[in-house]
Amino acid sequence: MTTQRARTLGRRFIMVDNLLVVVGFFCVFPLVSLHFVDQLGWAGAAVGLALGMRQVVQQGMGLLGGSLADRFGAKPLIVGGMLLRAASFALMAVAHHPGVLVFACVVSGLGGMLFDPPRGALIVKLTRPHERNRFYSLLMMQDSAAAVGGALLGTWLLAFDFFWVAMGGCAMFSLAALANAWLLPAYRVASKRAAPLASMRAVLADKAFLAYVFTLSGYYALTVQTMLLLPVTIKQLAGTAQAVSWMYAIDTVLSLALLYPLARLGERYLKLETRILLGLLTMTTAMAAMAWVHSLHAAFVVLSLFFIGSLVTEPAREELLARFAQAHARASYMGMGRMGLAVGGLVGYTGGGYLLDASRALQQPGLPWLVVALVGALTCLALYRQFAAPEPKAALAFECKSLP
Repeated sequence: MTTQRARTLGRRFIMVDNLLVVVGFFCVFPLVSLHFVDQLGWAGAAVGLALGMRQVVQQGMGLLGGSLADRFGAKPLIVGGMLLRAASFALMAVAHHPGVLVFACVVSGLGGMLFDPPRGALIVKLTRPHERNRFYSLLMMQDSAAAVGGALLGTWLLAFDFFWVAMGGCAMFSLAALANAWLLPAYRVASKRAAPLASMRAVLADKAFLAYVFTLSGYYALTVQTMLLLPVTIKQLAGTAQAVSWMYAIDTVLSLALLYPLARLGERYLKLETRILLGLLTMTTAMAAMAWVHSLHAAFVVLSLFFIGSLVTEPAREELLARFAQAHARASYMGMGRMGLAVGGLVGYTGGGYLLDASRALQQPGLPWLVVALVGALTCLALYRQFAAPEPKAALAFECKSLP
């Protein structure tokens, strides 16, 4: 088989695998806050802590998962991680105490820590630099459509019981694990088998990369509100949990209509850094506007603005991250690249849950949105100062000559 043919087949498998993973994820996680906070009356801070722990474990330990993938290859890490994620959803199905929910989310995070970095490294390995932006855009379009499918499946199952929501996610990740065990070749994601500690040291020595990664924490604090504040707010305005799937339907329509054209226009006329700042500023404006929203229609208009900002930012953010990834430690770079999501996810989930409780106690529903918008504004400023500094020596991700 030729190298190009292998790359093409690998990218197609990634698309199929990604579909299963995204449907399984969005079948469950957007409904966690609805079930445990809105239906069972648990404290928002407790549920936010559980969701934040999943984020911290998965993304905060991504460097470890990536270094293991660089050493042992992608397949065993991906299969094992997806089985752990499936087990976590089975635990979540029977969670009747916050401690059980936290434990289930930790197990879910451990699964993601294993499968996420090698999957990201495979994308870098199987795409050439000039193909990468378009492939990320296609994945985002698929993510949006699959998110709607997952949310629709989850809200339909929620009408029966949350047990079936969680077991639906368990089934999807079990199927994804089986597909990877059966069909995924034993790819190496690094150009040479380095010891895990050596891969870690190479990443931790890249100061420019680390600065970019940690600055993105504020960006992720905004994005995780699609799993916490936004589902609760939309459900309250609409009076039905079905409206959560409408939220993701808007994201899908905008993605299918605008993502690829925006990516192409941005690729032609704007630097990656400019696209990141422009999109983040748009998302921040939308978060601030939510403080004055009192109707479902207005909420959907503001949400559309937020999603458009994400469409501008996300492909550019991921491509700039991939430019740092050196071939001898690809998965380690991609794992460490999620550290900002660990920090931002923990702050976004726990802070969002705390602010939700405080806003109800103080009868100030706009409070969470204004605080989140302030975080976004400070992140814009920090990124602008970083991008305006003299350009660091960030190595472009160079390609392997052949596939294993």
